[in-house]
Amino acid sequence: MSTERILPVAVLAAAVLALTACGSTEEAGPVAATTSVVSTAPEAADEVPTDTTESSATASAGAKLTVTDIRVGRHDGFDRVVYELDGEGSPGWRVGYVDEAVQDGSGRVLPVSGAGVLEVRIDGSAYPFDTGIEPFAGPAPVPGVPDGAVVEVTDALVFEGVAQSFVGVSSGDRPFAVTALSDPARVVVDVAH
Repeated sequence: MSTERILPVAVLAAAVLALTACGSTEEAGPVAATTSVVSTAPEAADEVPTDTTESSATASAGAKLTVTDIRVGRHDGFDRVVYELDGEGSPGWRVGYVDEAVQDGSGRVLPVSGAGVLEVRIDGSAYPFDTGIEPFAGPAPVPGVPDGAVVEVTDALVFEGVAQSFVGVSSGDRPFAVTALSDPARVVVDVAH
């Protein structure tokens, strides 16, 4: 094979490798699979949380979002839970520790593994039949990282404009922090080890 043919093939191969390397480092698997992964999200702060105080933010006016993915990843000093959303607007949230996981609407107490329970309420949510977006399909619960701070995460069920989920943590009152990211919309909950 002549060098005139080898050079374009080599350039194309290098470009493919470079584009593959530029992919998101947030998850280490197929987009449709939702599992515990070792991950980083360059847009989110990678500081270890130090506060256990409830965190909240307001959704944008007219937000209609559906949770499409839930994943858990390990970082230096903390585990990260990512709720990925699709739809219109920006999410709001209320995240804090609760004594037990009580489901909105039914009042049923849900089993959540772990010594502590963080309730995650994502405001600006809508039922999938209102958004036309396929909701998160499991697994339910989403497993945490082995020997990490997050033991498991329950599915995000919608009731009156709020998607409610629970994060089981390995010991009660671990510090946590909440961040919103965009493109796609995400609510990120970091729990200290």
